Amino acid sequence: MGPEHEFSIVNEELKALPIVDKLIKDFHGRIVNFVELPRFTFGKELQLHVMEIKANSPFKSPEFFEETMQNAVETMLDFLKRKYHASLLGTGMHPLLRLEETGVWPHRHRKIYHELGRIFNLKQHGWLNIQSFHLNLPYSKEENGILLHNLLAGLCAYVPAISASSPIFEGAIGPNVDNRLHFYKTNQAEVPSITGDVVPEYASSFEQYHNAIIGQYSQDLAKLGAGKTILLKEWINSRGVIFRFDRSALEVRVMDEQECVKSDVALSCFIRAALRGLIAEKTEPLPHPLLVRDFNVVIADGLNAKVSHPKGKTARQVCQHFFNLAFENATEEEKKYLWIVKKRIEEGSLSELIRSRVLQRAQKTSLKEAILDVYLTLIKCLADNRPYF
Repeated sequence: MGPEHEFSIVNEELKALPIVDKLIKDFHGRIVNFVELPRFTFGKELQLHVMEIKANSPFKSPEFFEETMQNAVETMLDFLKRKYHASLLGTGMHPLLRLEETGVWPHRHRKIYHELGRIFNLKQHGWLNIQSFHLNLPYSKEENGILLHNLLAGLCAYVPAISASSPIFEGAIGPNVDNRLHFYKTNQAEVPSITGDVVPEYASSFEQYHNAIIGQYSQDLAKLGAGKTILLKEWINSRGVIFRFDRSALEVRVMDEQECVKSDVALSCFIRAALRGLIAEKTEPLPHPLLVRDFNVVIADGLNAKVSHPKGKTARQVCQHFFNLAFENATEEEKKYLWIVKKRIEEGSLSELIRSRVLQRAQKTSLKEAILDVYLTLIKCLADNRPYF
């Protein structure tokens, strides 16, 4: 499992601080994209207030995953608190950010962002206010990679029902359970072939994938005058699962960042074990249009979404089916984390829980104060590596 986490840098009043370049310079002595330490790497994202923290090498053990990445979080928190009186905030969107309060990374790699900015409007939530948890899963050969890709397509239509953590943006309760994915779906509407339907189309071979996906969006970008910096690049693909041929891995991008590392590990164990179950089950893949339809209602309604999957009439029932598969095929170490996913299925995603707690508190105070109260608790959850229930 190769994790990549995205966190906002915030002050004590939850204000986003667009200081990632300053932080890197103060920590490293000069501005670079990424700073590699012995066990983890941290650095820039497109947004100046968002820091990425990723593993230097993938983990076989979820316990080592948790230990390493929590150490990374604590290392960065210690530096942030000493230098800037600042903290890190997880979840899929910053709840108070106004778009004018942040900006785009202006240093090395700025040519890529400049190129994207010529074609797309980067001043929107789908670019400047999204935080996802990426999980890289390896494949050994083409046949194995294609199988995993297609199974993940079926999973990623329903995983947001569990992984959503973005109920609030610009200080208001959003209309969807997963508002990050709502904005993500349309942030590149000028070239629809880049994002597709987010749920990836089934692939039959690497050649077919290159021609139908990478080749198509590169051709569409070229028609708009895009330069070589973004043409024929596999990472431009913005579907919820993409091939990373450079690292022989599939990158799952459909999950919101959670409130703590332990919860990210739990989602990773769930997906890895569910994949084993799906491979053993050997069920026929569902029609892609059905997955897309279910994915869209899941973004809006979460676990209560009415879906067309044969294993359940609601997303909660489908996720329970996937959980049963995962638990039956999980290692003993993975089972130590799956209770978190079980509780999310039973009691609601982090997004649903945040929304409920904020609304409860807003009955006694202002909505902004209620948001501050809940999200300051979530900041502590990240520091303490404690799931929020």
